[in-house]
Amino acid sequence: QVQLGESGGGLVQAGGSLRLSCAASGIIFSAYTMGWYRQAPGKQRELVATITTSGSTNYADSVKGRFTVSRDNAQNTVYLQMNSLKPEDTAVYYCNAERKQIGATYWGQGTQVTVSS
Repeated sequence: QVQLGESGGGLVQAGGSLRLSCAASGIIFSAYTMGWYRQAPGKQRELVATITTSGSTNYADSVKGRFTVSRDNAQNTVYLQMNSLKPEDTAVYYCNAERKQIGATYWGQGTQVTVSS
């Protein structure tokens, strides 16, 4: 059974930092592109950052220079370091695992991030 478990969300003041973690089980973690997405109230889910199996990263323009995605294949964990947080970063953040070659994609349950002004 595949499980993606996010942690590290919470309430932080604008300008602060948070580090999200997503621990995966039930998949060959190193074979999956891992991603972070977010969904704010009344809005569609949007891409935040992805990291491929080779470590290449991609970021939404709104978070470039502030967020950093990384992965630890030995720990089956992907991280999202979020610095200089803004109120508009408030959302539920979801972890995603994707392996296009086999048409597999999985989602975590989400973790709430709230940034106060």
